[in-house]
Amino acid sequence: LETRALIQTQTEAFRPGPPALSGSAMAKQYDVLFRLLLIGDSGVGKTCLLCRFTDNEFHSSHISTIGVDFKMKTIEVDGIKVRIQIWDTAGQERYQTITKQYYRRAQGIFLVYDISSERSYQHIMKWVSDVDEYAPEGVQKILIGNKADEEQKRQVGREQGQQLAREYGMDFYETSACTNLNIKESFTRLTELVLQAHRKELEGLRTRANHELALAELEEDEGKPEGPANSSKTCWC
Repeated sequence: LETRALIQTQTEAFRPGPPALSGSAMAKQYDVLFRLLLIGDSGVGKTCLLCRFTDNEFHSSHISTIGVDFKMKTIEVDGIKVRIQIWDTAGQERYQTITKQYYRRAQGIFLVYDISSERSYQHIMKWVSDVDEYAPEGVQKILIGNKADEEQKRQVGREQGQQLAREYGMDFYETSACTNLNIKESFTRLTELVLQAHRKELEGLRTRANHELALAELEEDEGKPEGPANSSKTCWC
């Protein structure tokens, strides 16, 4: 219930469409908002990846995600402050109708499997098919082989992950939420890919925002008192 209420309160922030540029009031906090999505079979460690990236925490036991949950984090890439809204989806079949609704709103998607589970690796083809069907054209994707710390249980070779990523034209990382392997690197890379894909749109939005800010400053200057009295005041309320 708490998760559902949380989702409902965030529907305004999770609109379909291109990345949103922040207004002048939020300029110091972030420049642009991206929506990223974590998908994959239940138990592959999607929630652990999310918690490690956003909170730098790792819990060996997690209750399976019910429906959809999310966290947020701000990072800086190429001088741009990016607010990332990361949605963690349930992998169970019974929640697929709910989670697929979020595909079309994402600019970037992580497809996650567990290196100790051949089954989760084989299911990546099904997840890719879902992305092709429900996600917007041009959505950026990265393939993640998680739980790289469990080498003794490995069922999927690194070369297999690399080959699958090449077939689908994706970047590939093996990660471990437990040891913090490639967590920051993979999230930063997907953010970079989204920035590159939307570079023209972002430049247009930033130009418009800068123009509006310049107009606001001009209006403020025009409203300032003139003459000697002005030099002794710091506020024109």
